[in-house]
Amino acid sequence: QVQLVESGGGLVQPGGSLTLSCAASRSIFSILTMGWYRQAPGKQRELVATITSGGNTNYVDSVKGRFTISRDNAKNTMYLQMNSLKPEGTAVYYCNRDSNHLLPWGQGTQVTVSS
Repeated sequence: QVQLVESGGGLVQPGGSLTLSCAASRSIFSILTMGWYRQAPGKQRELVATITSGGNTNYVDSVKGRFTISRDNAKNTMYLQMNSLKPEGTAVYYCNRDSNHLLPWGQGTQVTVSS
């Protein structure tokens, strides 16, 4: 079973930047289409960005042009570069497969956008 560990969150002012990391415990990660999800307080978890094993990416409209998803298959690691952060970006961010067959969720990493 693949284990996922997210890191890199923190407190940032509006307009600031953060880079999140997702480390997977097994090399099978490299063949999976992966995604970054977020869950804001009182809201459902949403998928905000995806990346295929070959590096094709897709984003939800609300983050297009500001977030960049990437992966390093040799390191079993995925990243989310977040620029021009907005207060509505405050959430716990998780990584997982982009699939109906999800892996066990990690603990997530908290991102708080506030002045």
